[in-house]
Amino acid sequence: MMLAGACTGGIVVVRRDRLRESRHHTGPMRVVAGTAGGRRLVGPTGPGLRPTSDRVKESMFNALYSLGAIDTAVVLDLFAGTGALGIEALSRGAKRAVFVENSQSGAHLVRQNLATCGLEDRAEVIVADGPTWVRSDQTEWDLVLLDPPYDFDSWPGLLNSMETVPPGSVVMVESDHQFDPGPRWHVESTRRHGSTVVMLMRSAPETNQQTRPTGSHHQ
Repeated sequence: MMLAGACTGGIVVVRRDRLRESRHHTGPMRVVAGTAGGRRLVGPTGPGLRPTSDRVKESMFNALYSLGAIDTAVVLDLFAGTGALGIEALSRGAKRAVFVENSQSGAHLVRQNLATCGLEDRAEVIVADGPTWVRSDQTEWDLVLLDPPYDFDSWPGLLNSMETVPPGSVVMVESDHQFDPGPRWHVESTRRHGSTVVMLMRSAPETNQQTRPTGSHHQ
């Protein structure tokens, strides 16, 4: 079991639930499991955005559960969108989550979904540009969820900017393609779910030597 603020076994999840502009939502979003399991989540219905499917989300969180990565974790959902994955983590036992979303409308959706699930007291929603915000963040996150827009293609730079991610951290990437994350990360496995690629990787211990605040958030 991973305790909040632990320096090993911390988890980074990188996901991408925004698809090509020609794609649309294919059905309602819901929380798959946990205390809020079955709750419906609201989200945009226009082109260019679709939530992670329940099948892929369940596979991702089953993998995290098998690593003991969710219970009591301190979670960052950096490109929150609707907040679906951060909410899934809270529903399954995460201690606390911070949701960073660059639009006021998106942040409103996250707050609305948190309220629907009764999880507001364990969450904070911040309106900011994710990559810029994370460069000055000092928190040792146990679980980090990244969901950039479809055209985002700066994964190595983004991952390397997360200097406070503890040694041995596991990274789970959901994307539309496989990529080289750079020397700081070791890819443990790669799985494909239809057009979705899920990569499981680990942070190299020798690249994380600084002592940082544990489980604390600084704006």
